[in-house]
Amino acid sequence: MNRSGTALAGKVALVTGAATGIGRAIAQALAADGANVVVNRNHTPGPAEKVVAGIEEAGGSAVAIAADVSVRGEYEAMVRRLLAELGRWDILVNNAAVALTKPFAEVSEAEFDLSFAVNVKGVFNGLQLALEHLANGGRVVTLSSSTTALMLPGYAVYDATKGAIEQFTRVLSKDFGCRGITLNTVSPGATETATYRDGKSEQFLAGLEAMSAFGRLGRPTEVAAVVSFLASDAAGWMTGQNLRVNGGTV
Repeated sequence: MNRSGTALAGKVALVTGAATGIGRAIAQALAADGANVVVNRNHTPGPAEKVVAGIEEAGGSAVAIAADVSVRGEYEAMVRRLLAELGRWDILVNNAAVALTKPFAEVSEAEFDLSFAVNVKGVFNGLQLALEHLANGGRVVTLSSSTTALMLPGYAVYDATKGAIEQFTRVLSKDFGCRGITLNTVSPGATETATYRDGKSEQFLAGLEAMSAFGRLGRPTEVAAVVSFLASDAAGWMTGQNLRVNGGTV
């Protein structure tokens, strides 16, 4: 197989919300390092299957599984299928999220509930299932955001959800550690995905670029590279940490 690496050969990785953006880049990077990747998507078919096809064309192994991570029964069914088809589960990347950014006074109760259901309950479901089913010596990486340290207008609810999952990492690292499983957070800065510029003014985007030491937005592959490192044996002594991958923004 024409893989660029074998650091994760024989490992099985689940990446939630992996059909687009940073999640897609993570799935591709883990597959390039030799992992068999479950590309989780919501119930909209198409993009995830294209990710799987691209991974397979590059010589990797992947399968797409639809599940709403905020619904425990759907998450459990996804894990059961993963274990039945692939035989083991070594890596969980909690990436699926709703990125709500709007003035706090305009946030509806439904928007608040959806944000916490996906961003917090989805991670809660994944972590509990990982505690039960992840192989000893496994790896868990949760995606937060560097915006939790920036106090940007319109990010109150989004950052509240991300702050909650950062605390999951800190508090639960020892619960996972007794089985040799590492638990870390990666907090990207502003990252250039296909939809990142939607609804944002050029002035706002220019301000984000200026915050970086390099004067630009990040790239999904740059975030994925850090996740791949945390998923590898080389990161076995790192747990309970929050790595801000943001070009020096904060």
